[in-house]
Amino acid sequence: MKNFLVLFIIIFCTVVPDLSAQRYLPGQKGLQVTTGTVNGFNLNSQSSDFAFHAGAAFSTYTKNGNRWVFGGEYLEKQYPYKNLAIPQSQITGEGGYYLKFLSNGSKTIFFSLGASVLAGYETVNWDKKLLFDGATINNKDSFLYGGAITLETEIYQSNWLVLLVNVRERALGGSSVGLLNVSSM
Repeated sequence: MKNFLVLFIIIFCTVVPDLSAQRYLPGQKGLQVTTGTVNGFNLNSQSSDFAFHAGAAFSTYTKNGNRWVFGGEYLEKQYPYKNLAIPQSQITGEGGYYLKFLSNGSKTIFFSLGASVLAGYETVNWDKKLLFDGATINNKDSFLYGGAITLETEIYQSNWLVLLVNVRERALGGSSVGLLNVSSM
């Protein structure tokens, strides 16, 4: 996953050399691609409790510098069982509003607070209920509904490079595994 992400960034930066960062300008539209960890900072993909998320969203800025965000996200957590890891996967769609509440005078650092409505689907072990040792997974695939609150910081390194750091708490009903997931990037 890490190698794929590095390769994607290199290709993206060479194919689209005329990128310029948005600075919360009214009417601007943007595409946001995110990836990060879930419920902690375990970046070891070989670990049996590894968790990650990846997503893409379209945003449009309002005249007061806030923005509407619409997108989708894939989240996967692995649960250890004997010598294997059982995946819990969530595929969700999002619609939300992000309120800019603080920025510096040079417009290089922005802090936003967002609230989103989420809906999607969850599957445990991709609906394979029987395990290698005869054990059965009782969790059922289900439709998800709920919301998320996000605290986000954008630091503009230049007009074409932005460092985005966020922490997000997702609360999804309908899950047979758990209600809350914290994701960070």
